[in-house]
Amino acid sequence: MPTTFAYTALSKDGRRTSGTLASDSRASAIAQVVGQGLHPITIEESNGGAVKAAKADIAGAPVVGKVPGRAVEAFTRELANLLAGGVPLSRSLALLRREASNPHAKALWSQIHDDVVGGTSLADALAKWPRSFSSVYVAMVRAGEAGGFLDVVLAQIADFRTREQDLKGKVKAAMVYPIILGILAVGVLIFLLTFFIPRFSNIFQQFGGNLPALTRFIISASEVVKHYGLFVGGGVIIAVIAAKRAAATAEGRRAFEVAVLSTPMLGRVIAHFALVRFARMLGTLVGAGVPLIASLRVAREAIGNQTLADTVLKAIEQVQQGEALSRSLAGSPRLFPASVVEMVAVAEETGRLDKELLRLAGTYEADLDRQLRLLVAVAEPLMLFLMAGIIGTVVVGMLLPVFNLQELIH
Repeated sequence: MPTTFAYTALSKDGRRTSGTLASDSRASAIAQVVGQGLHPITIEESNGGAVKAAKADIAGAPVVGKVPGRAVEAFTRELANLLAGGVPLSRSLALLRREASNPHAKALWSQIHDDVVGGTSLADALAKWPRSFSSVYVAMVRAGEAGGFLDVVLAQIADFRTREQDLKGKVKAAMVYPIILGILAVGVLIFLLTFFIPRFSNIFQQFGGNLPALTRFIISASEVVKHYGLFVGGGVIIAVIAAKRAAATAEGRRAFEVAVLSTPMLGRVIAHFALVRFARMLGTLVGAGVPLIASLRVAREAIGNQTLADTVLKAIEQVQQGEALSRSLAGSPRLFPASVVEMVAVAEETGRLDKELLRLAGTYEADLDRQLRLLVAVAEPLMLFLMAGIIGTVVVGMLLPVFNLQELIH
């Protein structure tokens, strides 16, 4: 006996349509929808049997290894190009699955293809794999499917990810040299405490006498590191693990973010980095035709800083109540300077909000690059000064008894 299926699909011109049809099986129903020149988004039995089947598919989905970020970016860009060229989604996914060179990516693309062919929306199929597709990614895809401009959204996601990786690469590159200096300073200090100082302390013990307080402190630190170094190292590791676990909680993460944002120079860099991500995401979504409230919610998730995201949540509530976006953002001066608020206000009045947000993102990205270079320029001599100060203090502390050598001999 034929079963009634309710379907939602996209036409070739991107319009969303829905209806019902009778078919002997789910696969046959999908074939009928495709035969009408439509791209199926969801197909469900009227009695809810399809919902149960979808849940069973999720529970029984095979484990897929970690897919490289470059593969996800290539998948996004190629899928956007295929859809823009008029290739149906199912055929596009099949082609990408066949052309994938990475085995983990090939397995993941296969799962996504099978889910979509089975009637699951692309957003829901991607949401099953949060390690590869973030909540922001899925939200943008869902908005593209709902509005019928999936190819446009996918292309914008690919561009956004490329710029995001470039920006993160600059941040990582800026931190390399200061980190190397810090590791070098720790290594030199350990060498002094375990090899250099014990030889001086043996000489001082032969002379007897009262040593300067600084010298006694350094010798005591050397003894602790020499005899209890493994315990000290273990304690440091435990402290780092405990700090990471504390930062994983909502309260700990907020406390850490507040401390970072309060740090001179570094806090400003973090705030500008969040502003670039928010402005680029919001401009991308508004330009693609996504409603402002939905765009704000997705862009809020892209900030990457919970403390700053909380301030945007208040702005979203004000916009829902009918407040202008610029006035709502004015309540978060740490993330949105007065100049940004003013430019957003003008953009709202002229109807160029999406273009102005993207321009702001580009401007602040260039400014962020300059701030990173300045931060590194300050961090390098600061680290060198810190290294010289620590090593110099140790050397002076061990040489102080030498200046009083005559007194110690007597």
